Amino acid sequence: MRYAIFGDIHGNTEALSAVFADSVNGCVDRYLCLGDVVGYGAEPEKCIAELRSRGIETVLGNHDSAAVNDTPLDYFNDYAKEAIVWTAEKLTEDEKGYLRRLPITGGDAGFTIVHSSLASPKEWGYIIDLMSARRCFELLTGQLCFIGHSHVPVIFEERDSITWHRACDMPLEEDSRYIINVGSVGQPRDGDHRASYGIFDAAKMRFEIRRVPYDVRKTQDKIISAGLPKFLALRLGVGR
Repeated sequence: MRYAIFGDIHGNTEALSAVFADSVNGCVDRYLCLGDVVGYGAEPEKCIAELRSRGIETVLGNHDSAAVNDTPLDYFNDYAKEAIVWTAEKLTEDEKGYLRRLPITGGDAGFTIVHSSLASPKEWGYIIDLMSARRCFELLTGQLCFIGHSHVPVIFEERDSITWHRACDMPLEEDSRYIINVGSVGQPRDGDHRASYGIFDAAKMRFEIRRVPYDVRKTQDKIISAGLPKFLALRLGVGR
């Protein structure tokens, strides 16, 4: 079984379409989404519709939760707040119902998916260092946990100790456990503006990070035309 694992779409249909197109070349059997379907971008409803039409298993992200008033706005910075309020006004009750029904965790045999961390997942803490990774490993029952949230692709490996490195193409060793951040489809923040997602080959126990170009200018124009903060459009061009 080969899985395409992606998240942090953030209303960016151009990036999402590019990821789906690229995944065809990866001979993917199943898709899994790590949440934050909405927020920041100008087309949240189209991204929701795409996931629903494909029947993709999706977990709840903090922007999804905030758009249906389940996470307080004071968690977010001013740009994110403005985008969340705009998104909530744009979504239909049916679309909001879809977001409300998203589970906090998911996955398949041998691995777990969650947007932020297994440690208090609805508090939306980031796994960005060894201490936060350790708290997640303590609650991980399988070998693998795939996450998003920080928008930066990175791998934490637990063997005799916990180490980390940038996400890359690599075999997954039997005597190690892993927390793998697959990066962001719609708003990468690692200095590379291309959409980011991962392919996990369960039979070969191998993970591959994929970077996919998309029409950034078209997405930027949509954000500005929608009246969202210009900053949200500009940052897409530099991947920050």
